[in-house]
Amino acid sequence: MTLVDRQTRCILGWSVVWSRTQEALQRMVDEAPKANWYYSDGFDAYQWLWYHFGRYQVSVGKADTFSVEGDNAEFRHYLARLVRKSRCFSRCPYALECAIRLFVYCFNRRQLYKQQFPNYSAHVMDFVSPPI
Repeated sequence: MTLVDRQTRCILGWSVVWSRTQEALQRMVDEAPKANWYYSDGFDAYQWLWYHFGRYQVSVGKADTFSVEGDNAEFRHYLARLVRKSRCFSRCPYALECAIRLFVYCFNRRQLYKQQFPNYSAHVMDFVSPPI
């Protein structure tokens, strides 16, 4: 699960869960930076969450959720563990969390770089620090 800032397209929160439960969703909303507006697909559990004085709205179509859908596609593109369950999946949840943590760090750095320098190309791998 992911929370994405629509303006910067940075990933603000993520969680490795095996099913979208209300408790897991609430924990992720609690840990993420607070927002004025929250948008989601029509999954029923979202309407019962507490959004810390922000407003919640179910998006009709993809108008308000396209950025999170795009970022989820980036996850599947760069992390083979998330592509198919029959191949390359993580048997260890800790290994999956480490891979996602590294990806989110590099992805967010790239997103901020692209905002600052829109005329220069940037790849996620450009923001992985070389080993010392």
